[in-house]
Amino acid sequence: MEYHTSITYCELYRQGVEHLEKAQIAEASLDARLLLEWCCHTDRNTLLVHGERSITAEEFEKYADCLAKRERHIPLQHITGEQEFMGLTFVVNENVLIPRQDTEILVEEVMRHLHDGMSLLDMCTGSGCILLSLLYYSNDCTGLGLDISEAALQVARENAGRIGSRKENWNVTFLQSDLFESDKLVDRKFDIIVSNPPYIRSDVIGTLMPEVKEHEPLLALDGKEDGLYFYRRIIEDSGNYLFSGGKLFFEIGYDQGEAVKELLEAAGYQEVEVIKDYAGLDRVVYGTLQK
Repeated sequence: MEYHTSITYCELYRQGVEHLEKAQIAEASLDARLLLEWCCHTDRNTLLVHGERSITAEEFEKYADCLAKRERHIPLQHITGEQEFMGLTFVVNENVLIPRQDTEILVEEVMRHLHDGMSLLDMCTGSGCILLSLLYYSNDCTGLGLDISEAALQVARENAGRIGSRKENWNVTFLQSDLFESDKLVDRKFDIIVSNPPYIRSDVIGTLMPEVKEHEPLLALDGKEDGLYFYRRIIEDSGNYLFSGGKLFFEIGYDQGEAVKELLEAAGYQEVEVIKDYAGLDRVVYGTLQK
């Protein structure tokens, strides 16, 4: 790509699409547009209404750099440093999973059972998108997010600061812990525990898209041999940290519904339900603890 003073917004977009298509980037047209909007501080209407606007040298260079990164299958969200989730904008980088639309199903299901003043624990919190969304859309709830990765927690704390600045009575804490092992959890109990744990089988990791297997943290993906390792560990200990009548929610892989349901029922959870996503695939499992 070479800059010339007569290049237009629309022409630069077309060049971007061509470059990403040659690099075999899925959704090349969408990514080319989103990157152009990010580089030029524009929106979707610009391409439709102001496509003939001229491009500055600075905009061109920034866009060319972004395209080069995307051609190497660096996720778009790592280039822009942010991702929309539940109507909120979250900071993301290579230390956390990129929030996905599928996970909004988990948040929406928890919200059906969330009441003002409840206490929440988010296990394997990553960017904090689940916990922070639940706190943002509720009132007077308290939240604790746990993750084994301090680098991930730094991202979660940054997101808490950004999102919490728009919310009164913001009460959220993030702690480093290998699941429930932190001594700061002693005698703590919660109304709801929610988790999107690593659940991809180890032997499947290598088959994932380059954007995922090469750029997202393996620690947040690998669910060990059968993908159920973290469900077992969380379920085994969760009863010690839930009030009677408390609920445990999980995001799951499309083929894990029955297996996780059986694990919950074997641990004494009642009213266990499997919730499907908009594609009709199993996405959430939850149960109620009765002591």
